Amino acid sequence: MNASECETCWYYDYDEEYDEYFCMMDLDEDEVYRFFATPKSRCPYYRQGDDYTLARRQ
Repeated sequence: MNASECETCWYYDYDEEYDEYFCMMDLDEDEVYRFFATPKSRCPYYRQGDDYTLARRQ
């Protein structure tokens, strides 16, 4: 999974309490391991979100 893909994903959000970005999808350990263990793996939950879409959500 490419880090730049996460930055444009609908589910990638900022947490003010922890002062960091994170994925809002509820993934179990196996799913996370599969994403990071396979270099060409693509996230099945990826949903394109442009700047305007993300701004409307706030």
